[in-house]
Amino acid sequence: MIKNASFTFEEVRKKLEHYCSYQERCHKEVDQKLLQMNVIPLVREEVIFHLMKHDFLNEERFAQSFARGKFKIKKWGKIRIVRELQQRNITAYTVKSALNEINDEEYIDTFNLLAEKKYHTIKESNIYKKRKKLTDYLLYRGWESDLIYRKVQELIS
Repeated sequence: MIKNASFTFEEVRKKLEHYCSYQERCHKEVDQKLLQMNVIPLVREEVIFHLMKHDFLNEERFAQSFARGKFKIKKWGKIRIVRELQQRNITAYTVKSALNEINDEEYIDTFNLLAEKKYHTIKESNIYKKRKKLTDYLLYRGWESDLIYRKVQELIS
């Protein structure tokens, strides 16, 4: 996007409608896009209001979609998902609602599969280093430390 380009309200509205219909977006991403387009604050507010009114922009829908996608595709744990949503200025209530999209049984199954798969790929003879590598991997992915501790104990005794 050209920094000094100027757009009419209609051009900005259409660009942002397309931007939001292509993929779910949060308010922060839309605001950053408007800043990149060098849109004045009054017009930014109007465009965001328009997008919300016409259901192009829905924070709860974004959070639910984000949580489902990051869990199913990237195999992230709830801690990482919460942290990422908080960085996008999503409210605590909306974050909690998004986490309800994740089935508890599927969550535990995914965790166990991920941990076991990673365990078998670690080529380390020292059990302490192997434990640390597995633990660090799972912590980075945002899984709860109590789950990790129990699984590491189970796999590496």
